[in-house]
Amino acid sequence: MKKTIHANILVDNTFIEAQMEFDEKIQNIKIIGAENSQLPKVIPGFIDLHVHGGGGSDIMEGGDAALTVASTHAKFGTTSFLATTMTAPFAELEKSFMAMQKTYGHRQNNSARLLGVHLEGPYINSDKLGAQPDFARAATLDEIEKLHKIIPIKTLTIAPEVFGHLDLIKDLISMGIMVQIGHTNGTYEEGLAALNCGAKSFTHLFNAMSCFHHRAPGMVGAALAHATHAELIPDLLHVHPGAILTALRAIPHLYFVTDSTAATGMPDGDYKLGSHFVSKCLGGVRLKDGTLAGSSLTMDQALCNLVSLGMPISEASKRLSQIPATLIGVKDRGLIKENFYADFLVLNNDLSLKEIYIEGIQI
Repeated sequence: MKKTIHANILVDNTFIEAQMEFDEKIQNIKIIGAENSQLPKVIPGFIDLHVHGGGGSDIMEGGDAALTVASTHAKFGTTSFLATTMTAPFAELEKSFMAMQKTYGHRQNNSARLLGVHLEGPYINSDKLGAQPDFARAATLDEIEKLHKIIPIKTLTIAPEVFGHLDLIKDLISMGIMVQIGHTNGTYEEGLAALNCGAKSFTHLFNAMSCFHHRAPGMVGAALAHATHAELIPDLLHVHPGAILTALRAIPHLYFVTDSTAATGMPDGDYKLGSHFVSKCLGGVRLKDGTLAGSSLTMDQALCNLVSLGMPISEASKRLSQIPATLIGVKDRGLIKENFYADFLVLNNDLSLKEIYIEGIQI
């Protein structure tokens, strides 16, 4: 059934007073005039490309974990996402992929759309595990193809300095997989080589990668000097606000993710992250040794954090929706536009969520 909403709608990165007709997809946008301060704002639903868990469930658990994660994040304005795996033996990865099939094939009411998988491990450097379990190994095309046939891998994180990884990048791209550089101790030169081979982005920029020094720029230097895209966690714990602003000046299509864990949407306490136990306390999620282990960030809070740094709402929205969609080749989400899915959020004046619509249905 066709519905209508009258609000300040973000169209072409500008808020305008408009009336929008929609069902599952947006049918028509009738422009009325300039932004009207008496009306709420409408922005595209958030698209999160790095989600390990939420609502007490971790993607690696299998079972109905992906469904719990999808319904948890929908409450915070995420309308579609990539389920993100942890470094693990192949059998455990295969189990988690198989369990996600039901959620991938059918979106339930009040749940975000699962677009595919971000395979964050295990093809990383064991010297830069961060919070990843110690099952890092070199990638093989055979293993990736087996997983890709179960559920599409949209994003794959690799450490380019690991032997054989540079040669794999073109094969991965031909499979429709967007390659990210991350959990890496590689040099500036190795980062540049990966970009030249077709790697497109960087996984949680600044975290779990060789840092910048003026005589050894490292992987951070390669990103700041050459990247067009990189993801970053804007919980204001993983990355200092000054570093976020630096990245924004250097990387034109910087976008933002939660790197959320089972602790997201839950009270302080202990939770699973792959084979690790992590603790949520004081707004962060950490291993026993204090290492940051993902986050409990939600995308609505990410929006507020970015605006607190001086970013216009329209730009923050673009970096939480449009850029992620375009990066992984999604052509019908991430914008408020005719014939796009009616994934959108209605915001109160304080940027809190008033209404959430996913594929035309209010949750």
